[in-house]
Amino acid sequence: MNRPSAGGPTAASLEFVGTATTILRLGPFTLLTDPNFLHRGQRAYLGKGLFSKRLTEPSMQPADLPRLDGVLLSHLHGDHFDRVARRELDRGLLVATTPASSRTLTRWGFGGAHGMRTWETLELTERDTRLRITAAPGQHGPGPAKHVMPPVMGSVLELEEPGRPVFRVYISGDTLFRPYLRDVVERTGPLDAAVVHLGGTRAFGVLVTMDDEQGADLVQLLEPAVTVPVHFDDYTVFRSDRAEFLARCQERGLPTHLRTVERGGRVELS
Repeated sequence: MNRPSAGGPTAASLEFVGTATTILRLGPFTLLTDPNFLHRGQRAYLGKGLFSKRLTEPSMQPADLPRLDGVLLSHLHGDHFDRVARRELDRGLLVATTPASSRTLTRWGFGGAHGMRTWETLELTERDTRLRITAAPGQHGPGPAKHVMPPVMGSVLELEEPGRPVFRVYISGDTLFRPYLRDVVERTGPLDAAVVHLGGTRAFGVLVTMDDEQGADLVQLLEPAVTVPVHFDDYTVFRSDRAEFLARCQERGLPTHLRTVERGGRVELS
């Protein structure tokens, strides 16, 4: 991607709250992803009678959040949108999510819930700056399990500022690796950054989120300039930690800048 020297770098950063909960600051826009504010020791409901205990403490609660332009929600599991978020988040906020999750959120009184089908887009504008959100594909369970797990979506965010090239970041959501995810770059273009949901989550013994091997496969497939791993050690159902993913990427010599961030920390995406 060619980048003009005028205008300086695009302002793009990720603040890590925990699990898949992050605060993305892209130019003038601030988005919250997958809000999970349960405390250490509390249990998240994952559907079909399955619960998981939180092992970590989030870095903040809803009252500590900055002003938000919207929420990105991969899917409606309790470790991505919990009872605290349901009770305390502003119900007028835009929530870009799957159609299934949007229907439930609307029943709960979240009037800003917006269900997005795969490759559907919506835009936020701030004067002459635009942020385009595109719903990307995902699959939360293999084979027959995909009919038991909820629909999930990834997201591609494209920041368009005057005098600068488009800045593009992909958030994987809780998907397994699938070769068709190559469509993310085929349809939208090269990635400046990717936020990858890991954990090797197992439900009833079945892998339902990427482990270190699949995470490295995705990085190799998409070749983002910067990769930030999240969703790796917060719950008892997570079985593959971040260190394994980092080691796997380094063993393969993948052409990406791996950037780690601890809860409460902030990392630059540009």
